[in-house]
Amino acid sequence: MTQTQSALVEALYRVPEHGKAEIIDGEIVRISPTGIKPGRAGGRIYLSLQRHEEVVGGGYAFPDNVGFVVDLPRRGSFSPDAGWCVGDPNQMGFADGAPVFAVEVRSEGDCGPRAERAILAKIKDYFAAGTVVVWDVDVRDVVAIKKYTAADADRPAVFQEGDVADAEPAVPGWRFPVDDLLARGH
Repeated sequence: MTQTQSALVEALYRVPEHGKAEIIDGEIVRISPTGIKPGRAGGRIYLSLQRHEEVVGGGYAFPDNVGFVVDLPRRGSFSPDAGWCVGDPNQMGFADGAPVFAVEVRSEGDCGPRAERAILAKIKDYFAAGTVVVWDVDVRDVVAIKKYTAADADRPAVFQEGDVADAEPAVPGWRFPVDDLLARGH
């Protein structure tokens, strides 16, 4: 890690109010808080992964706002909405390297050509950093999960209502019903 990268990582630890941010193009880029529906979607995915960790093992689940430090030409970190890692879950600092499975849940404004280019660029960065599977989760209108794999990054599998999504081969044996993302009032 260069001195500049090290300084950026130290600055990432000091983002005010412990806010969410990532290192992109040599700068700390703050990420706005999300809304209720996308926040609950990320939480539901995390809880399902957490149950898988407890029952099956083989890795560990993490929730939103965990930092992963990487060394790519344009990106120095990720902070996915949920995901799965292997290795030591007991370290205090940011994870060194990318998760094997990352979840990106779209917020209200994440639509249109610019947003599509941004998410696809981020997915490519995940794969360049070693991530095996990335989910692009959209709960805005039509609930859908696009599963991108490093092995076939240009042709995502699409899961919609009634489908059961997976994160193979990153999280062996784990399944997630897309219907669990549907808004339910209780």
